[in-house]
Amino acid sequence: MALCYRRDADGLSLFVRVTPNAGRNTIDGIDVRDDGRAVLQVRVNAVPDKGRANLAVIALLAKQFGVPKSSIAVAAGATGRLKTLFLSVEPDRIIQQLTAL
Repeated sequence: MALCYRRDADGLSLFVRVTPNAGRNTIDGIDVRDDGRAVLQVRVNAVPDKGRANLAVIALLAKQFGVPKSSIAVAAGATGRLKTLFLSVEPDRIIQQLTAL
């Protein structure tokens, strides 16, 4: 089974596919792409302009996982739909929540 995350020494890298300009902010679950990579599918109603969609994704995930927004950063893919987010938190609780999705 492909995982949408990777444990790092000081946190968790989360692989996300973002759909901006959606009707609502929601997490649609985990999807396995054609290349075999798993991603967490996220929809946000913010437009992809000047980082607004990235901020909306960070706010949504922070609320979902119960962590401060300051503990989530875009590590790669800031201007694309496929992103890697780094969460500088204890990964075990986040992994449990991802497994429940």
